[in-house]
Amino acid sequence: MADKAYSFEFFPPKTPEGKEKLRAAWHELAKLRPRFFSCTYGAGGSTRQGTLETVLDIRAAGHQAAPHISCVASTREDIAEQLERYRSNGIRHIVALRGDLPSGLAASGEFRYASELVAFVRESTGDWFDIEVACYPEFHPQTRDAADEMRNFKRKVDAGANAAITQYFYNADAYFRFVEDAHAAGIGVPIVPGIMPIGNYSQLARFSEACGAEIPRWMRWKLESYRDDAKSIRAFGLDVVTALCRNLLAGGAPGLHFYTLNQATLSAEIWKRLGL
Repeated sequence: MADKAYSFEFFPPKTPEGKEKLRAAWHELAKLRPRFFSCTYGAGGSTRQGTLETVLDIRAAGHQAAPHISCVASTREDIAEQLERYRSNGIRHIVALRGDLPSGLAASGEFRYASELVAFVRESTGDWFDIEVACYPEFHPQTRDAADEMRNFKRKVDAGANAAITQYFYNADAYFRFVEDAHAAGIGVPIVPGIMPIGNYSQLARFSEACGAEIPRWMRWKLESYRDDAKSIRAFGLDVVTALCRNLLAGGAPGLHFYTLNQATLSAEIWKRLGL
């Protein structure tokens, strides 16, 4: 499994305490020697400075870091400025996304789709950046049909994306089916599964409702049966997610991308159980 790509995702903290906790988390996860760390970008660029600071902090410690860049509510000038700032700091890896509209904003800006953002990055910077994009084995909440989902994904790859990271899921068959469909559509880039460890059921249910990720009925019932028993939820979650990761890797997944929620413990324990 040494040739597979493993990575961890964070979000920019908003308080000094949050910054310290995040720094402790990535220092701990850095011991596992992942391929890179990524850092999210709030709706409409609401965390732009925090994303930059987090990425440069990680980069200064000698680790590979990939900022998320969102095109919603952004101008070409905004994006060009961000790209130049990252480029001047030696960042060569980004995650290019459409992103979410900030609350109360109706217009999407000069870019409507992530494929347009990827094309702009290539036009502006050539091959300087490795570009990751998002994809959705269980379909984006705004997708009209399966063919539409795959067409949108292919546009991003054709525009110049090097690899893709999926939304998280708990049904491995959804991932394997999606990869087969992508190959049939002529998409040849690595499709890395996004992995969400389970530590808090109500939080997971809220996230899943918003992003369209399915929590299988048997898992939902089991998690609900634990009520406020955090220890049992975490133990069950570790068993389920470790088994999922093992299945994905055995089935040929090119790596794993962990959504850490700025915590190291669960991701590190799954990593240990997998023998990585």
